[in-house]
Amino acid sequence: MSIVTVQLGQCGNQIGFEVFDALYTDSHCPQGLCSKRENEAYQASCKERFFSEEENGVPVARAVLVDMEPKVTSQTLSKAAQSGRWKYGQHSCFCQKQGSGNNWAYGYSVHGPRHEESIMNLIQKEVEKCDSLSGFFIIMSMAGGTGSGLGAFVTQNLQDQYSNSLKMNQIIWPYGTGEVIVQNYNSILTLSHLYRSSDALLVHENDVLHKICAKLMNIKQISFSDINQVLAHQLGSVFQPTYSVEGSCHYRRNPLGDLMENLVPHPEFKMLGIRNIPQMSENSLAYSTFTWAGLLKHLRQMLISNSKMEEGIDWQVRPPLPGLPTLGKASLNRGLHFNMSIANLVILRGKDVHSADLGGFKDSALYTSWLEPINAFNAWKTHRAFSKYEKSAALVSNSQFLLKPLDTIVGKAWNMFASKAYIHQYTKFGMEEEDFLDSFTLLEQVVASYCNL
Repeated sequence: MSIVTVQLGQCGNQIGFEVFDALYTDSHCPQGLCSKRENEAYQASCKERFFSEEENGVPVARAVLVDMEPKVTSQTLSKAAQSGRWKYGQHSCFCQKQGSGNNWAYGYSVHGPRHEESIMNLIQKEVEKCDSLSGFFIIMSMAGGTGSGLGAFVTQNLQDQYSNSLKMNQIIWPYGTGEVIVQNYNSILTLSHLYRSSDALLVHENDVLHKICAKLMNIKQISFSDINQVLAHQLGSVFQPTYSVEGSCHYRRNPLGDLMENLVPHPEFKMLGIRNIPQMSENSLAYSTFTWAGLLKHLRQMLISNSKMEEGIDWQVRPPLPGLPTLGKASLNRGLHFNMSIANLVILRGKDVHSADLGGFKDSALYTSWLEPINAFNAWKTHRAFSKYEKSAALVSNSQFLLKPLDTIVGKAWNMFASKAYIHQYTKFGMEEEDFLDSFTLLEQVVASYCNL
């Protein structure tokens, strides 16, 4: 089954390029540590998901590119074409001459309705090329104007027109220090609208990606391209093919459906995060060896201590003992120590993958009381190594990991709203104060629900 990717705004288009490039590079990597037949099946499965029939032997990404300024989309199209390995379709791009000026309301209320027909027609043409549609993967930022406002509008339209297809939004959480003065408004409006129309929100925080580049990849001068490559690696480690069942040689047909089924048991809880191990520079990799026991011990501790990377893990954090009130119910101000999960999916790739012991993730103390570990935990595996790593593990988790950043962003937006700062920039494009209040109400409910796990 195929996934149609919708890349929105500068951020969405730049990340989209890196994601397709990482998927292509990995699937054509000669040293996959598996038999030729397995490698060919892996390649074919990746291609069916993300690329359509080749024009002159060059695979075409199943993607629609949307931006309100032409610069980034034309750079993205030519970068892909120049690679000579894969490209975007000739008629897969929609752009205009005037951006959204970092104003969510302008993207949502002006650009959205004005260009709805053209954008939805492009998406429909892409859908018609799929033999079978798994769903939509929508890549966008939540702090700017086009990606966030237009992204929320397009997601809503997809929900209306393709109500039976799954929609997963990949959203980029802005730097805490701030890139845009109104980023907190844009963020709460984006999140609250997506919560109503998307099936799952896969969240990456810029601050975390930046730290991974600095501390694990040893990059001295970090660019957005570096950050996007780390993100693309993480997404690839989740979306590349894995076996459908233990011991099988058949790859999963419906990656989005399987992800949702495993990770989103209730519509109130749809925030997902990814952690990867190992992540390191090529130079360090040459001197490193890994065991599944070591990788999984670190990954489990990263989960329960809410550590986003293997450096700086707090090894003091332990799951609560049965019968004691969990620290998860502690007030946000005291800081969350133990990260309670609703559902976790571990994806293992590489050598001796079937010897890996995942017992540590089946501990009922890690999960909320209303879901048994047998339903809350899943593992996907393949012998085929991913990227340059002989063994690698990814963890996609629906947990309390975003509670603090979410509470912070809602608090900052509320403080601005209470003093009516910048509200006029939104109301002049048809938004009302009531719309802000609805967003605050919905997100405070999300915070409360995750807090009370």
